[in-house]
Amino acid sequence: MKSQSKRRTNIPGVQSAPSTDLPVLKPFTARASGEPDDLLFSRWLASTPNWAWLVLIVLIVAWPGVTAAATNYTMTQAFQALWRWIPFIVKDGFFYNVVISFFAMLIGTLVGVVLGLMQISPSGFIRMPAKVITQVFRNSPWLVLLFIVLLALPFEIQIGDKIIRIPDWMKAVFGLCLPIMANIAEVVRGAINSVPSGQWEAAESLAYTRQQTLWQVILPQCFKRMIPPWMNWYAILTMATPLCSLLGVEELITLSRQAIEAENNRPELLVPFYGFALLIFFAYCYPIARATIALERRFAVKL
Repeated sequence: MKSQSKRRTNIPGVQSAPSTDLPVLKPFTARASGEPDDLLFSRWLASTPNWAWLVLIVLIVAWPGVTAAATNYTMTQAFQALWRWIPFIVKDGFFYNVVISFFAMLIGTLVGVVLGLMQISPSGFIRMPAKVITQVFRNSPWLVLLFIVLLALPFEIQIGDKIIRIPDWMKAVFGLCLPIMANIAEVVRGAINSVPSGQWEAAESLAYTRQQTLWQVILPQCFKRMIPPWMNWYAILTMATPLCSLLGVEELITLSRQAIEAENNRPELLVPFYGFALLIFFAYCYPIARATIALERRFAVKL
């Protein structure tokens, strides 16, 4: 009896020195969608200190003045040129960046939700093709997909005597929705798998079918978990829309380049024009990043 009581009181970390640096198992913190790196972009953008952006703005403003010493083109002339072209590059350029990102996100979300649900299907004939499609488009370079879509798809379709033209921005929407579709599918799959298995068992004990369990029990719990990574992917998609300029789609970067060419390709215009493009993208995406972080904290899964 004495030996048993002695063994019972010899608890590492209490009566004696701990044998490991982890004497207590800390609770597991679940991620919003099951993926640890879903919000890296939004966290980076939202955590950037304000002084960094002020330094960047000062450099953008001061650069034409530094280069003016070597040419006759002054800083005032550079910003006057930018001011003349701002309505053109915003109204006819950045507008299409927003349109492309909106429709690509809309189509990618709708198809991605279906693809994510297919990945959790008990049928291998449904699950395996969905996993293959997801991994192929999730791990493919976005620019390569854009090249394939924009160059392979026709620029017009003839139905009888009627010719329907397909604009480049619409093909860009289709090209960008493919990787978004795959990543949203992973967000959906991860959110569903993050729901405790007890929820499935409880629904089964109530004689719910799998479809009823999924739509009435599991998915309502997943919506809050999917919102932060979904917003994060929209911000990433918006920042990726300038890739379309490499293929001639008339968006912000393409029209900025055309405006610089119209001003005789003066090198002093590069920083003001592309600096303005950076600032307008930042002004659009930064609030999304801040809202993403706020929603992640609000909807965090507490175990």
